[in-house]
Amino acid sequence: MSDSIVQAKASFQRWLTAFNTRDVEGMIADMHFPHRRLSGENDFQVWEAADDFRANNEISIAARNTQGWGYNVANSIDAIQSGADKVHLAINYARCRADGTEYYAFPSLWIFTRIDGHWGVQFRSSFLSGPVARGEAVE
Repeated sequence: MSDSIVQAKASFQRWLTAFNTRDVEGMIADMHFPHRRLSGENDFQVWEAADDFRANNEISIAARNTQGWGYNVANSIDAIQSGADKVHLAINYARCRADGTEYYAFPSLWIFTRIDGHWGVQFRSSFLSGPVARGEAVE
């Protein structure tokens, strides 16, 4: 496995840990801005800066909480394309309740880039739809 793939997967794992612990600063540490997301409904979201992402985070958490969300798991993470400074990861996600019950699964594509020596996600596209609030900001 190439070093770029190792670094992109490590960045994703840090991001996921921060996401599950509701640590917005931890998520931001493994993101590049402007950051883009294409949702399951084909809504395109852009956060120009970290402050834009911070401002939307509480809304996103509240939306997931209405579902009884506890945490997300990555059931698979596969590098499908990679280069020295960019990696495409195909990730199969699941949302789980606090008791571990999986209630929603969906595939997504995350694009990690290395900018100024730092790996972070810069673009996400998911098939997340269904039992989530319209306009929810993060998977």
